Amino acid sequence: MILQPLRLTADHDIPAPLLAELTALYASHRDFHALSGDFPDPDDIRPEQVATALADELANPAVEVLLARAQGRLVGIAIILAHHPDPADPDPWIGLLMVDAAFQRQGYGRRLASLVEERLRAAGRTAVRLAVLDGNVRGLAFWRSLGYETIAHRSDRERSRTCAVLRKALRPS
Repeated sequence: MILQPLRLTADHDIPAPLLAELTALYASHRDFHALSGDFPDPDDIRPEQVATALADELANPAVEVLLARAQGRLVGIAIILAHHPDPADPDPWIGLLMVDAAFQRQGYGRRLASLVEERLRAAGRTAVRLAVLDGNVRGLAFWRSLGYETIAHRSDRERSRTCAVLRKALRPS
């Protein structure tokens, strides 16, 4: 698996073929999007909606969008926040880690999470956090299986959705 930053065109757009791949990846997670409310109709996720969501992320200079490819295919995406808006929070955050539903349960999620952790460790970070929405039982089980521990329960900053906050110490390799 290769992990690459999302590269925009000179006009700051996502190239059309890549946007089609990203839209298919997002659309493969209907249940997650129904839970999150990130898209108005989780049964009809449109390229322009995905482009807008990613543009909103990339508007923050502390955000990095990483694409995971295996055998030439887009299999996943990770969105990393280098610094949380709360100055008391020293850790970077994984804002999103999503593997195309067609590739789940094949180890891609674990590998993607591992590559993100390696990237953060190489940048000198000593821990990472993320939030899992209440009701996302599979997501919570996934992160716990990777050694993440629940450290709090609270509402997220954007939409006041209740979630578990998880943290994992990044031990030196």
